[in-house]
Amino acid sequence: MSFRLRLYTFGARLLVRPVFKYTHKPIRAAKRMDRLAAAFVMLPPYSYRLDRPLGGRPAHFIRGRGADGDGIILFFHGGGYFTGSGKTHSAMLARLSGYAGVPVFAQDYRLSRDEPFPAAFDDAVAAWDDLIARGYRADQIVIGGDSAGGGLALSLMATLSARGERPAGLFAFSPWTDLTMSGPSVTEVGNADPVLPADRMTEAAQAYYTDTPATDPRVSPLFATYTSPPPVFMQVGSPEVLSDDTYRMAEVLRKAGGQVDVQTWDKAPHVWHLGELWVPEARAALRDTATFVQDVLSVRR
Repeated sequence: MSFRLRLYTFGARLLVRPVFKYTHKPIRAAKRMDRLAAAFVMLPPYSYRLDRPLGGRPAHFIRGRGADGDGIILFFHGGGYFTGSGKTHSAMLARLSGYAGVPVFAQDYRLSRDEPFPAAFDDAVAAWDDLIARGYRADQIVIGGDSAGGGLALSLMATLSARGERPAGLFAFSPWTDLTMSGPSVTEVGNADPVLPADRMTEAAQAYYTDTPATDPRVSPLFATYTSPPPVFMQVGSPEVLSDDTYRMAEVLRKAGGQVDVQTWDKAPHVWHLGELWVPEARAALRDTATFVQDVLSVRR
Protein backbone atom coordinates (compact mmCIF):
# COMPACT_ATOMS: atom_id res chain seq x y z
CA MET A 1 0.00 0.00 0.00
CA SER A 2 1.63 3.21 -1.14
CA PHE A 3 1.78 6.34 0.97
CA ARG A 4 -0.41 8.09 -1.59
CA LEU A 5 -3.10 5.41 -1.32
CA ARG A 6 -3.00 5.77 2.47
CA LEU A 7 -3.42 9.52 2.09
CA TYR A 8 -6.24 9.06 -0.42
CA THR A 9 -8.02 6.65 1.95
CA PHE A 10 -7.60 9.10 4.83
CA GLY A 11 -9.06 11.88 2.68
CA ALA A 12 -12.03 9.72 1.69
CA ARG A 13 -12.68 8.83 5.32
CA LEU A 14 -12.41 12.49 6.32
CA LEU A 15 -14.41 14.10 3.50
CA VAL A 16 -16.62 11.55 1.73
CA ARG A 17 -17.71 9.11 4.42
CA PRO A 18 -19.25 11.78 6.71
CA VAL A 19 -21.47 12.93 3.84
CA PHE A 20 -23.00 9.45 3.62
CA LYS A 21 -22.90 8.79 7.36
CA TYR A 22 -24.27 11.96 8.90
CA THR A 23 -26.40 13.64 6.24
CA HIS A 24 -29.95 12.65 7.13
CA LYS A 25 -31.62 13.03 3.74
CA PRO A 26 -30.26 11.61 0.47
CA ILE A 27 -31.04 14.85 -1.37
CA ARG A 28 -28.82 16.79 1.02
CA ALA A 29 -26.07 14.19 0.74
CA ALA A 30 -26.30 14.44 -3.03
CA LYS A 31 -25.91 18.21 -2.93
CA ARG A 32 -22.90 17.94 -0.62
CA MET A 33 -21.31 15.36 -2.90
CA ASP A 34 -21.95 17.64 -5.88
CA ARG A 35 -20.08 20.43 -4.09
CA LEU A 36 -17.17 18.11 -3.28
CA ALA A 37 -16.98 17.00 -6.89
CA ALA A 38 -17.02 20.59 -8.12
CA ALA A 39 -14.12 21.40 -5.80
CA PHE A 40 -11.91 18.41 -6.59
CA VAL A 41 -12.81 17.12 -10.07
CA MET A 42 -11.10 18.72 -13.06
CA LEU A 43 -12.68 18.13 -16.47
CA PRO A 44 -9.94 16.77 -18.76
CA PRO A 45 -9.35 18.30 -22.19
CA TYR A 46 -10.36 15.01 -23.81
CA SER A 47 -13.97 15.19 -22.56
CA TYR A 48 -16.94 17.10 -23.85
CA ARG A 49 -20.70 17.08 -23.40
CA LEU A 50 -22.49 15.45 -26.31
CA ASP A 51 -24.74 17.76 -28.30
CA ARG A 52 -26.98 14.80 -29.01
CA PRO A 53 -28.39 12.91 -25.99
CA LEU A 54 -27.51 9.26 -25.49
CA GLY A 55 -30.63 7.22 -24.88
CA GLY A 56 -32.55 10.43 -24.32
CA ARG A 57 -30.18 11.59 -21.57
CA PRO A 58 -27.22 13.99 -21.41
CA ALA A 59 -23.91 12.21 -21.87
CA HIS A 60 -20.17 12.80 -22.08
CA PHE A 61 -17.87 11.64 -24.84
CA ILE A 62 -14.34 11.05 -23.60
CA ARG A 63 -11.47 10.25 -25.92
CA GLY A 64 -8.10 9.93 -24.20
CA ARG A 65 -4.81 10.59 -25.91
CA GLY A 66 -4.37 8.11 -28.76
CA ALA A 67 -7.80 6.52 -28.27
CA ASP A 68 -8.54 5.91 -31.93
CA GLY A 69 -9.65 2.26 -31.82
CA ASP A 70 -12.89 1.07 -33.40
CA GLY A 71 -14.52 -0.16 -30.20
CA ILE A 72 -16.12 1.91 -27.46
CA ILE A 73 -16.83 1.77 -23.74
CA LEU A 74 -20.34 2.49 -22.44
CA PHE A 75 -19.83 3.56 -18.83
CA PHE A 76 -22.29 4.10 -15.97
CA HIS A 77 -21.08 6.18 -13.03
CA GLY A 78 -21.50 5.32 -9.37
CA GLY A 79 -22.96 7.39 -6.56
CA GLY A 80 -25.56 5.23 -4.83
CA TYR A 81 -28.08 6.05 -7.57
CA PHE A 82 -28.61 9.49 -5.98
CA THR A 83 -25.48 11.42 -6.96
CA GLY A 84 -22.66 11.47 -9.51
CA SER A 85 -22.46 12.06 -13.25
CA GLY A 86 -20.27 11.40 -16.23
CA LYS A 87 -18.46 14.61 -15.34
CA THR A 88 -17.46 13.42 -11.86
CA HIS A 89 -15.78 10.38 -13.42
CA SER A 90 -14.39 12.04 -16.55
CA ALA A 91 -10.76 12.33 -15.41
CA MET A 92 -10.65 8.63 -14.51
CA LEU A 93 -12.35 7.72 -17.78
CA ALA A 94 -9.98 9.88 -19.83
CA ARG A 95 -7.04 7.95 -18.40
CA LEU A 96 -8.77 4.61 -18.99
CA SER A 97 -9.61 5.66 -22.54
CA GLY A 98 -5.99 6.53 -23.23
CA TYR A 99 -4.73 3.27 -21.76
CA ALA A 100 -7.30 1.16 -23.65
CA GLY A 101 -7.10 3.02 -26.94
CA VAL A 102 -10.88 3.45 -27.30
CA PRO A 103 -13.28 6.31 -26.46
CA VAL A 104 -15.91 6.30 -23.71
CA PHE A 105 -19.56 7.28 -23.65
CA ALA A 106 -20.67 8.14 -20.09
CA GLN A 107 -24.41 8.67 -19.70
CA ASP A 108 -26.00 10.88 -17.04
CA TYR A 109 -28.84 8.52 -16.20
CA ARG A 110 -31.71 9.76 -14.03
CA LEU A 111 -30.98 9.74 -10.29
CA SER A 112 -33.25 8.47 -7.53
CA ARG A 113 -33.48 11.93 -5.96
CA ASP A 114 -35.44 12.96 -9.07
CA GLU A 115 -36.93 9.71 -10.38
CA PRO A 116 -36.49 6.34 -8.65
CA PHE A 117 -36.37 2.90 -10.28
CA PRO A 118 -36.88 2.01 -13.09
CA ALA A 119 -35.67 5.36 -14.47
CA ALA A 120 -31.92 4.64 -14.28
CA PHE A 121 -32.35 1.13 -15.64
CA ASP A 122 -34.53 2.32 -18.51
CA ASP A 123 -31.93 4.97 -19.35
CA ALA A 124 -29.17 2.34 -19.42
CA VAL A 125 -31.13 0.14 -21.83
CA ALA A 126 -31.92 3.19 -23.96
CA ALA A 127 -28.22 4.13 -24.07
CA TRP A 128 -27.32 0.68 -25.41
CA ASP A 129 -30.13 0.77 -27.98
CA ASP A 130 -29.03 4.24 -29.09
CA LEU A 131 -25.47 3.06 -29.71
CA ILE A 132 -26.75 0.14 -31.76
CA ALA A 133 -28.97 2.54 -33.73
CA ARG A 134 -25.90 4.69 -34.43
CA GLY A 135 -24.24 1.77 -36.16
CA TYR A 136 -22.11 0.16 -33.45
CA ARG A 137 -22.17 -3.61 -33.31
CA ALA A 138 -22.67 -5.37 -29.98
CA ASP A 139 -19.19 -6.88 -30.23
CA GLN A 140 -17.71 -3.38 -30.51
CA ILE A 141 -19.10 -2.27 -27.14
CA VAL A 142 -17.64 -2.93 -23.70
CA ILE A 143 -19.98 -2.05 -20.83
CA GLY A 144 -18.49 -0.70 -17.60
CA GLY A 145 -19.44 0.93 -14.34
CA ASP A 146 -18.43 1.56 -10.76
CA SER A 147 -20.38 0.94 -7.55
CA ALA A 148 -24.08 1.54 -8.33
CA GLY A 149 -23.11 2.04 -11.97
CA GLY A 150 -21.40 -1.34 -11.92
CA GLY A 151 -24.63 -2.92 -10.75
CA LEU A 152 -26.52 -1.02 -13.43
CA ALA A 153 -24.10 -2.32 -16.07
CA LEU A 154 -24.62 -5.91 -14.89
CA SER A 155 -28.41 -5.51 -14.88
CA LEU A 156 -28.19 -4.21 -18.43
CA MET A 157 -26.06 -7.21 -19.38
CA ALA A 158 -28.72 -9.57 -18.00
CA THR A 159 -31.40 -7.85 -20.06
CA LEU A 160 -29.25 -8.03 -23.17
CA SER A 161 -28.66 -11.71 -22.46
CA ALA A 162 -32.42 -12.30 -22.43
CA ARG A 163 -32.68 -10.44 -25.75
CA GLY A 164 -29.93 -12.52 -27.32
CA GLU A 165 -27.48 -9.62 -27.49
CA ARG A 166 -23.91 -10.00 -26.28
CA PRO A 167 -21.50 -7.11 -25.70
CA ALA A 168 -17.79 -7.68 -26.14
CA GLY A 169 -17.28 -7.68 -22.38
CA LEU A 170 -18.03 -5.96 -19.10
CA PHE A 171 -15.89 -4.49 -16.34
CA ALA A 172 -16.99 -3.25 -12.94
CA PHE A 173 -15.24 -1.47 -10.09
CA SER A 174 -16.64 -2.42 -6.65
CA PRO A 175 -20.11 -3.11 -8.10
CA TRP A 176 -23.24 -2.88 -5.95
CA THR A 177 -25.00 -6.05 -7.06
CA ASP A 178 -27.26 -6.92 -4.11
CA LEU A 179 -29.55 -4.16 -2.84
CA THR A 180 -31.02 -6.54 -0.24
CA MET A 181 -27.71 -5.93 1.57
CA SER A 182 -27.45 -9.62 2.44
CA GLY A 183 -23.76 -10.16 1.68
CA PRO A 184 -21.60 -11.37 4.61
CA SER A 185 -19.20 -8.45 4.18
CA VAL A 186 -22.01 -6.02 5.00
CA THR A 187 -21.90 -7.19 8.61
CA GLU A 188 -18.29 -8.39 8.73
CA VAL A 189 -16.86 -5.09 7.49
CA GLY A 190 -19.80 -2.94 8.49
CA ASN A 191 -18.91 0.59 9.44
CA ALA A 192 -15.18 -0.13 9.24
CA ASP A 193 -15.39 0.59 5.49
CA PRO A 194 -13.41 3.81 4.96
CA VAL A 195 -15.92 5.20 2.46
CA LEU A 196 -19.34 3.54 2.70
CA PRO A 197 -21.22 3.31 6.03
CA ALA A 198 -23.19 0.07 5.93
CA ASP A 199 -25.96 1.43 8.14
CA ARG A 200 -26.86 4.11 5.58
CA MET A 201 -26.66 2.03 2.43
CA THR A 202 -29.98 0.30 3.03
CA GLU A 203 -31.61 3.73 3.10
CA ALA A 204 -30.01 4.65 -0.24
CA ALA A 205 -31.11 1.32 -1.71
CA GLN A 206 -34.71 1.79 -0.59
CA ALA A 207 -34.77 5.32 -1.99
CA TYR A 208 -33.85 3.80 -5.34
CA TYR A 209 -36.08 0.76 -5.65
CA THR A 210 -39.04 2.14 -3.58
CA ASP A 211 -41.95 -0.33 -4.00
CA THR A 212 -40.12 -2.73 -6.31
CA PRO A 213 -38.72 -5.88 -4.64
CA ALA A 214 -35.00 -5.54 -3.99
CA THR A 215 -34.57 -8.99 -5.54
CA ASP A 216 -35.84 -7.78 -8.91
CA PRO A 217 -32.91 -8.57 -11.26
CA ARG A 218 -33.15 -5.08 -12.75
CA VAL A 219 -32.44 -3.74 -9.24
CA SER A 220 -30.02 -6.40 -7.98
CA PRO A 221 -28.20 -8.16 -10.83
CA LEU A 222 -27.03 -10.83 -8.39
CA PHE A 223 -30.49 -12.39 -8.77
CA ALA A 224 -30.61 -12.20 -12.57
CA THR A 225 -30.41 -15.10 -15.02
CA TYR A 226 -27.55 -14.98 -17.50
CA THR A 227 -27.25 -16.93 -20.74
CA SER A 228 -23.79 -17.13 -22.33
CA PRO A 229 -22.48 -14.02 -20.57
CA PRO A 230 -19.52 -12.22 -22.16
CA PRO A 231 -16.13 -12.02 -20.41
CA VAL A 232 -16.32 -10.03 -17.17
CA PHE A 233 -13.55 -8.27 -15.24
CA MET A 234 -14.15 -6.95 -11.71
CA GLN A 235 -11.97 -5.18 -9.16
CA VAL A 236 -12.69 -4.61 -5.48
CA GLY A 237 -10.78 -3.44 -2.41
CA SER A 238 -10.18 -5.76 0.53
CA PRO A 239 -11.77 -3.57 3.25
CA GLU A 240 -15.01 -2.95 1.36
CA VAL A 241 -18.49 -3.47 2.72
CA LEU A 242 -19.47 -4.49 -0.83
CA SER A 243 -16.68 -7.00 -1.41
CA ASP A 244 -19.04 -9.99 -1.27
CA ASP A 245 -21.25 -8.32 -3.88
CA THR A 246 -18.33 -8.81 -6.25
CA TYR A 247 -17.43 -12.35 -5.18
CA ARG A 248 -21.00 -13.68 -5.24
CA MET A 249 -21.65 -12.00 -8.59
CA ALA A 250 -18.59 -13.74 -10.00
CA GLU A 251 -19.91 -17.12 -8.87
CA VAL A 252 -23.31 -16.50 -10.48
CA LEU A 253 -21.66 -15.64 -13.78
CA ARG A 254 -19.28 -18.61 -13.63
CA LYS A 255 -22.18 -20.98 -13.02
CA ALA A 256 -23.78 -19.50 -16.15
CA GLY A 257 -20.66 -20.45 -18.10
CA GLY A 258 -19.06 -17.03 -18.05
CA GLN A 259 -15.36 -16.23 -17.99
CA VAL A 260 -14.81 -14.02 -14.94
CA ASP A 261 -11.64 -12.45 -13.60
CA VAL A 262 -11.75 -10.83 -10.15
CA GLN A 263 -8.95 -8.77 -8.64
CA THR A 264 -8.86 -7.92 -4.94
CA TRP A 265 -6.65 -4.94 -4.14
CA ASP A 266 -5.29 -5.04 -0.60
CA LYS A 267 -6.39 -2.10 1.55
CA ALA A 268 -7.77 -0.17 -1.43
CA PRO A 269 -10.95 1.79 -0.59
CA HIS A 270 -14.19 1.84 -2.54
CA VAL A 271 -13.53 2.84 -6.18
CA TRP A 272 -9.97 3.99 -5.51
CA HIS A 273 -9.67 4.36 -9.28
CA LEU A 274 -10.98 7.91 -8.89
CA GLY A 275 -7.61 8.86 -7.39
CA GLU A 276 -5.91 8.21 -10.74
CA LEU A 277 -4.19 11.60 -10.83
CA TRP A 278 -1.72 10.77 -8.08
CA VAL A 279 -2.43 7.30 -6.61
CA PRO A 280 -0.24 4.62 -8.28
CA GLU A 281 -2.64 1.80 -7.36
CA ALA A 282 -5.44 3.63 -9.18
CA ARG A 283 -3.42 3.94 -12.36
CA ALA A 284 -2.29 0.31 -12.12
CA ALA A 285 -5.89 -0.87 -11.72
CA LEU A 286 -6.94 1.17 -14.75
CA ARG A 287 -4.09 -0.31 -16.78
CA ASP A 288 -5.28 -3.82 -15.92
CA THR A 289 -8.81 -2.83 -16.92
CA ALA A 290 -7.50 -1.39 -20.18
CA THR A 291 -5.75 -4.69 -20.93
CA PHE A 292 -9.07 -6.49 -20.47
CA VAL A 293 -10.81 -4.02 -22.79
CA GLN A 294 -8.08 -4.46 -25.41
CA ASP A 295 -8.29 -8.23 -25.16
CA VAL A 296 -12.07 -8.45 -25.66
CA LEU A 297 -11.99 -5.89 -28.47
CA SER A 298 -8.73 -7.18 -29.95
CA VAL A 299 -7.32 -3.64 -29.77
CA ARG A 300 -3.55 -3.43 -29.87
CA ARG A 301 -1.50 -0.32 -29.08
